[in-house]
Amino acid sequence: MQIIQSKEEFVRFLGEGSFGCVNLVRYSNPNDGSSYLSAVKNLPKKTMPISKANSLEESFSRSGKKLYKLQLEFASEGSLSAFMDNYTDRKLPEPLIKDFTWMILEGLVSVHGHGYAHCDIKPDNLLVFPCSSSEGYEIKISDFGSALEVGDVPKFWETNMPWMGTPFYMSLESVRDGVAEMSVDLWSVGCLVLEMYTGVIPWEGVNLHLLATLLCCGEAPEIPESLPSDAKDFNQTCFSREPEERGSATELMSHPFLSRPQGEENRGRENKKLVFVEVAQVENQTKKFQQETNDRCCCCFRQEASEVDVFFLQRPHSLREL
Repeated sequence: MQIIQSKEEFVRFLGEGSFGCVNLVRYSNPNDGSSYLSAVKNLPKKTMPISKANSLEESFSRSGKKLYKLQLEFASEGSLSAFMDNYTDRKLPEPLIKDFTWMILEGLVSVHGHGYAHCDIKPDNLLVFPCSSSEGYEIKISDFGSALEVGDVPKFWETNMPWMGTPFYMSLESVRDGVAEMSVDLWSVGCLVLEMYTGVIPWEGVNLHLLATLLCCGEAPEIPESLPSDAKDFNQTCFSREPEERGSATELMSHPFLSRPQGEENRGRENKKLVFVEVAQVENQTKKFQQETNDRCCCCFRQEASEVDVFFLQRPHSLREL
């Protein structure tokens, strides 16, 4: 993790989540005059395990409460949802839809490979970055606040409130039993593809009570006839009633809908990063390990549970100088 420079300048407020607010901050090197922008998350002391908090810079809120600063990569293009607002009727060009879908699946291969399901894949939780080496964009998965180990059931899940994540992107089996499975994320990918083509959220106009009933009856979002045949087949696979028929994120990357981007094979190998995973249990027994993986996952997340706190931390990319 890059060391925070002593000279910093608040630029603007970016947003606020369940565990803290995020500001855009410019850091300057007084020695050579160089500077860079970073999204800095201010986390309350109670959300950080001691083993991780000791490596972060401390600050104080206006009310005097101790905070910890966590530097994150700044997504200058914002979320996928905000990015879509720049296009007519929020409909993305098909080449961009295919590229983004590929990248999302690439990130899920990493998340699933660590034994987790994200459980809340949606446009607001996907961040868009300009490519540093060429024209175009990259997309990365963020906000792992709903993430669970595969096979777990969230404590807040109940039959009368059966939502593991954002309802309109949830799969039918997650509503029935609430078990976190990799297939839940693949259903959500199908919802994303529909939204990128149509500009409209899945199940628009359906209230939550009816949505839960439809999902429990095995219904899926309607796939417009206007979609290309390979896109319709891809979505039908994502919306399979039987979770195992959706395959895996890796298998979906081989679907005819996703023609492999030119040079992607070499780029994927060259850009592999280290993702650090720490599991800190209540008994203060801490297990750390490192695994090489791709760079489609960014940010830090804390799973809200009494038994286990989970953090995925990624070394930041080389930051562009301003």
